[in-house]
Amino acid sequence: MSKSEIARRQANAIVKLVIYIVAYVVVAAVVQLLITRFIPSVIPYQVYINVLLALAFGYLIVSAFADVIYWAMRFRYDHPTARAMRNVFLLIGIGALIAGIAGAIGGGVAGVAVGGFLGIVIGFAVQQVLGQAVAGLFLLLARPFKIGDHVNLLGEDGIVNDVAILFTEVIKSDGTKVLIPNNSIIGNKIYLLPKQQLQGQK
Repeated sequence: MSKSEIARRQANAIVKLVIYIVAYVVVAAVVQLLITRFIPSVIPYQVYINVLLALAFGYLIVSAFADVIYWAMRFRYDHPTARAMRNVFLLIGIGALIAGIAGAIGGGVAGVAVGGFLGIVIGFAVQQVLGQAVAGLFLLLARPFKIGDHVNLLGEDGIVNDVAILFTEVIKSDGTKVLIPNNSIIGNKIYLLPKQQLQGQK
């Protein structure tokens, strides 16, 4: 893909991000106006409506921001590396979104406590995933091996078929696909072997 095409898509991603932010502000203001002036009976449920709006538009905004990161990375890196970076920002953004909404619901000191507690819970929940994601980024940036290389990773001998954000896929000589967690590869020996021909390939 040419740099001009990447620049065009990055500009489109930025425009989409701005549109989502503006749309959220406008929709939230309109909903607030409608509830307070025309549907006062809904006021007790307004907090839940605000949460739904924040979740819906928040996800769109975080996703659009991750797309901006992806296209910015494409100027220097290939698709797998840029995709891995996008996924990391998406995971972090969603976690921050949920923690922020929880804190806003509680309000004041209680909100900060709830948001902080939820942030810790989310941190523990995604620790393994983020660890693998960071390891995947390291593999994509350092490139100790690439797609098509014949390797031995953690005792698994085969051809590298894909290096994704969480797993490296290796195809063995009998056609078996093995998904190896990226954080298990980091810190272990990586054997680069002479290229072999898989069964069924010419």
